[in-house]
Amino acid sequence: MTQPNLPLTGACLCGAVQLHVTASPLLTLACHCRDCQKLAASAYSLTVMFPAEAVTVTGELVLGGKHSEERKHYYCPTCLSFVLSRLKAAPERVNLRASLLDDLTWFTPFVEVMAEDKQPWATVPASHSYARFPTTAKELADLMDDYAKAIAPSAAGRDPA
Repeated sequence: MTQPNLPLTGACLCGAVQLHVTASPLLTLACHCRDCQKLAASAYSLTVMFPAEAVTVTGELVLGGKHSEERKHYYCPTCLSFVLSRLKAAPERVNLRASLLDDLTWFTPFVEVMAEDKQPWATVPASHSYARFPTTAKELADLMDDYAKAIAPSAAGRDPA
C-alpha cells in the first residue's frame, strides 16, 4: 500500500462535479452489499474515507439513492454519478467513491464490508474482512490506525538521528 500524492483531484462522469482533496485517506474500503452492487453495477463499490474538512466539492450535488436520516448519498444531477456519502454519526468524515478520483494507482481496499453479500467469484486484496461492518467506534478507530501505519512512508533509508 502506498500513500497518494496530494492533493487528489477527481470529477463525476460529465465533469460538472469536481473534487479536491488535501489530506491522506483515513481508510479504503470495498463494500459488497446488494445496494452497492446495484449502484456500482458491479460486484462491489470502492470507497475512500477522508476527513470532511479536507474535501472540497465544486458543483451541485443532489440527494439520491437509498438513503436515510443516518446515511445520505449524493449524486451529480447531470450524469447521476454517485459521488459521496455522509453519515450523521460521523460528520467529521466523508466517504468518496474511489472511481471518481483521477489517480487510483495508490488505491488498494484495506477493508471489505458486507462480505455476507459478496458474489462468490469476487475477490479483493483487503487486509480485513467483515460479514457486515465494524461494530464499535474503537474497532473503526483501530482500523484507521492500522491503515495509517500501512500507508506511512517507509522508514527505510531515513537517518535514525
